[in-house]
Amino acid sequence: MSPFDFQRADDVAGAVGMGAQPGARYLGGGTNLVDLMRENIEHPGRLVDVTGLSRGIAPTADGGLRIGAGETNAAVAADRRVRETYPMLAQAILSGASGQVRNMATVGGNLLQRTRCGYFYDVASRCNKRAPGAGCDALEGLNRNHAVLGASSACVATHPSDMAVALAALDAGVQVQGPDGAREIALLDLHRLPGDTPQVETVLRPGELIVAVTLPPSGLAGGSTYRKLRDRASFAFALVSLAAGLWLRDGVIAEARLALGGVAARPWRAHAAEAVLTGRPASAELFRQAAAAELAPARALRDNGFKIELAQRLIERTLTELVTGAGLAGDSPTHDGVTRNGEGAR
Repeated sequence: MSPFDFQRADDVAGAVGMGAQPGARYLGGGTNLVDLMRENIEHPGRLVDVTGLSRGIAPTADGGLRIGAGETNAAVAADRRVRETYPMLAQAILSGASGQVRNMATVGGNLLQRTRCGYFYDVASRCNKRAPGAGCDALEGLNRNHAVLGASSACVATHPSDMAVALAALDAGVQVQGPDGAREIALLDLHRLPGDTPQVETVLRPGELIVAVTLPPSGLAGGSTYRKLRDRASFAFALVSLAAGLWLRDGVIAEARLALGGVAARPWRAHAAEAVLTGRPASAELFRQAAAAELAPARALRDNGFKIELAQRLIERTLTELVTGAGLAGDSPTHDGVTRNGEGAR
């Protein structure tokens, strides 16, 4: 590990002032960054500790929620308002890492965690994300866990966050503060696809700090879920995951929210599938068509072609379970948009 300076920020303005300096990185729970420093992949000259900043979960004026970026993953998953109104988010968080890691990891840090591609972690391998222009050994190497959507010849890595997938389906916003002031970014726009510059992973500007995530009001509480397929039951990254929500009126899908994880360099909002579903009566055939439409542009590498069919089957099965298992078929929304028979998360 290379030598570095350590500073603790007392407020957001102070953190941004420190973080705007060359070589500085923000430190939250450190569950990803510290590991990368130990592996000599990250070499920040200064760490700015922001763990005491931007905490808390509070309602917004429009009926949504504002979650501080410094709040721990465990605290978010345990919050009653999250569990009852945004169950897919609580479920996504609980499916990731271990209890000990969730107690340390922060919301902001979770969004900015880097890929778990083995070639990225192996400094003897070629990786354009770690060393721009070096090449990508994953293209012809072991690529079972790699992307089937949105990849490029420069990088086929996937984003590892479960939480970000649910936030993508929920149309969350990301509030940031930087040297040029405050702005809000749609979660769907935060992460970039690799293109020719896979080392540029987000649209954040130098020195910008994530201070909060905002959730709009949700009418999908009883009809939403998160499903994760992985090689083992715990402490494993997704082969494919799905955040899904449906709102039915008299058997017709009034609104559909779908986002896939484990298939791309960012959470993958399933716009094509949503377009097929919306305004049509729910049926197994419709779910099959929606899944096929979403995965039509998928491209497999040598080892990961199974992910395409896996993602299609996950979409079909999850939507079927939402309609038949959660009691949504024929339901009408209540005054707050929550389906009457949907049970949500416990």
